[in-house]
Parts: sequence; structure tokens; C-alpha cells
Amino acid sequence: MTRICNTIQIRQPIEEVFDFITTPGNWPQWHPASVSVGGNADHSLLPGEAVTENISVAGHRGQVTLSPHPDGTNFERELVYAMPNPLLAVLDWLIIRSRMKGDSAEALRRLKRLLESSGEIN
Repeated sequence: MTRICNTIQIRQPIEEVFDFITTPGNWPQWHPASVSVGGNADHSLLPGEAVTENISVAGHRGQVTLSPHPDGTNFERELVYAMPNPLLAVLDWLIIRSRMKGDSAEALRRLKRLLESSGEIN
């Protein structure tokens, strides 16, 4: 089982961070694996809405946590996955895990840069 966890502080109010990251159309702006998003992607998703995201790497299970921080918002992202067979487990150990860790860290750096750059969120 592989677990990748990244945390970053973003100097923006938690409500603005939440709205930005739950708007699927924003995902390709900050996550390296997100190529495009189709459907009702221009607003924060409502329960029952569906979108289609095209990604460039195989993702599995993840969790995102937002919590208030004295300087804005603490964003924590956790990805947990298991490979379905021994060959893929070896490939994960040799190649995939490192790529996933790098993409996850880069995603949070991009998100922070986007949200803090001009003080306004698209």
C-alpha cells in the first residue's frame, strides 16, 4: 500500500480555497495529472453533479482536508493506493511512486502560487 501525503498553507480564506478546488474547471490549472475536465465544470460542484476528468497518470484513492490556519488555509492532500499485482507493485516501487509524489507536491505548489499570486481567484 502506498501513501502520499502533502500539506501546504495558503494565504487565502478557507471558503475561497474550497470554492476554487471544488470547481472542476480549475483542476488543470494546478494539478499536473489533470489534462481536461468536461461537463458542468465552471462552478463548485453540487451533490449529484457529474463531470469527466481526463488525467495523464493512473490515480487511485485520495482525500483532501481543509482547515483554518492563522495565515489562511491549511490544505492537506492524501493519496492511498495499492497495485493489483506483483509486477505493478515492483513498477510502483521503482518508478510510479516517485512520479506520483512529485506530481502531488507540484500540484500543491501550483495551487498555492495560483491562489496567492494576485489575491483574486478566477
